[in-house]
Amino acid sequence: MRRISRRAFLAGAGAALTSVGMRPTLAAHGGMPYIDYETIVDTVLEHDDGEFLWFHPRAAAVPGAGEGGAPAVVMTLQQHLHVSDFYSGLYAMYSYDLGSTWTGPVEIPELGWRDGPDGAIRAVADVTPGYHAPTGKVLAIGALVHYSPEGQQLEHGARWHQTAYAVYEPSDGSWSEWRVLEKPEAPQFDFSRNACAQWLVEDDGALLVPLYHGESAAADFSVTVARCPFDGKTLRYATHGDEMTVEGGRGLCEPSLERFEGRYFLTMRNDHRAYVAVSDDGLHYDPVVPWLFDDGEELGSYNTQQHWIAHPDGLFLVYTRRGADNDHVFRHRAPLFIAQVDPDALRVVRDTERVLVSERGATLGNFGASVITEEEAWVTVGEGVWNEEMRERGARGALFIARVKWNEA
Repeated sequence: MRRISRRAFLAGAGAALTSVGMRPTLAAHGGMPYIDYETIVDTVLEHDDGEFLWFHPRAAAVPGAGEGGAPAVVMTLQQHLHVSDFYSGLYAMYSYDLGSTWTGPVEIPELGWRDGPDGAIRAVADVTPGYHAPTGKVLAIGALVHYSPEGQQLEHGARWHQTAYAVYEPSDGSWSEWRVLEKPEAPQFDFSRNACAQWLVEDDGALLVPLYHGESAAADFSVTVARCPFDGKTLRYATHGDEMTVEGGRGLCEPSLERFEGRYFLTMRNDHRAYVAVSDDGLHYDPVVPWLFDDGEELGSYNTQQHWIAHPDGLFLVYTRRGADNDHVFRHRAPLFIAQVDPDALRVVRDTERVLVSERGATLGNFGASVITEEEAWVTVGEGVWNEEMRERGARGALFIARVKWNEA
């Protein structure tokens, strides 16, 4: 295992310097306080050898397990094998000094590929880790998939695409093997994934796990949230809430869930636009609506994920969108933006938008967002470098950590 020192990256310039985000001077918006913060973007590593890219980095903090009482951080990631949505087994990186140095990437043998039926490769992708305070464990939750040897996703039978989870024990650094979250024997769960999704731990220790599901990948997907108790070893389905969809654009998928001021906010992907819904209990939601700016214009995020960052006094969305002089970027998946959300109007406040990670020609659409300490949250992302034009624009296959550091009022 190797230790990697932290390097800071000046977003958009390609220099090894520190970037401090611009802080707009704004009055309160409709009674909603603006939250003041700075951003610093670190380059953890770079890898672009034509064989694989480091992709889907997502971090979870283990309170008190790092140096001097700081949290330890485990960041899961996978190799993208240069075939669309074809991923290796799971790797992890570990830091005990808030990301100043890292160990890894380290392959996790328990979470590697397995032989599947009919010669398929059985794997888990799109993983999001999170800390489960009642048990002191880290849960990694992702999508069970089956690949052909060439990397195509297969759907030869029911339940080939499901939700899987593994458990990390911080005290000894061990990982369990993948287990499948068993769900009701109903056709709408024959294809049922938690993928690239933020999930929540309730006060009683149960998880709220957002899923997208359907009878197969041929129909428009629906989104629901499942309530799942966890005892430190087994994650168990108990019930699920409303099943929501829209017509066309593959329906709704890749939902991410956040809790703010006693309500639950769900952001969802569609081929044509992004959607949002709100709930009082995490299971039953008001009708989904498209994401808009507060001036009524559509947000412009489409066909990729969005994620949340919650501050005690404000709610933020991280996303990509059209209309940012980025037509040269595949599906406009860069730069990464962050903006504050009006939680009552369910709109993104345009005046708060800023670039979190600048684009260098590569895509930044497959990312994670997590709270690390009371003082900072992280957005983690790897550059998707698919051609020479992207390299000519500066992309290096970098893995970035964008730190959102809250300023005291």
